[in-house]
Amino acid sequence: MNIELLQYTAEPERTVALAARLCYSPADLEELRARIDSGDCAAFIDKIMSLGHHSVLEHASFTFGIEGISRVTSHQLVRHRVASYSQQSQRYVSHAERFAAVLPPAVAANDEAKRIFEFTTGVVHQAYKQLVEMGIAAEDARYLLPNATETKIIMTMNARELLHFFRLRCCERAQWEIRSMAVGMLKLVKQIAPTIFRDAGPGCVAGPCPEGEFCCGRTAEIRKQFRSLT
Repeated sequence: MNIELLQYTAEPERTVALAARLCYSPADLEELRARIDSGDCAAFIDKIMSLGHHSVLEHASFTFGIEGISRVTSHQLVRHRVASYSQQSQRYVSHAERFAAVLPPAVAANDEAKRIFEFTTGVVHQAYKQLVEMGIAAEDARYLLPNATETKIIMTMNARELLHFFRLRCCERAQWEIRSMAVGMLKLVKQIAPTIFRDAGPGCVAGPCPEGEFCCGRTAEIRKQFRSLT
């Protein structure tokens, strides 16, 4: 898996602070900028977020390039609808050459399970290749491809939606691959907007565990892990 932060709103925390200041002040933009530059931007953002005024976070957006994830994970990812996605097409990109497949750690750790997995993906590849060689279009041959097939995606989310995404997908109850991806994304945005994402992570980082009886029982450990995440 490879995750890159391709683009983001210039000075995202300053942009968020400016938007928040504007909501509560009669001053013009020039004066508001001066107030932000002379004040403690981090403290102001902390106050705004503590009041639940999260709509201003939507003015900061982040664009990620993600490679080497499975179709299992991309199908989960696009359920987060407040985002924009561009994904490698299986209709226009042929997999006549051996397609890459994501091997789950639990399968990799079991020799017999790994053998079954690799044998099956090999059979599927041969069947796909034969269909393409017969003149079947890639858009129809792709019906054979498994969920393990690797894909690439470019995704843009605003800061508010990212916080929601991290609450769900960094949790220990999230599926392992999308959790790994979410943690990798969080590491990148914390470097750019440390105040906004200070308490980002699963729901238990900033409050009680929201999973009830399904709690992993490691709340203190998880909080420490994410608050020191770099």
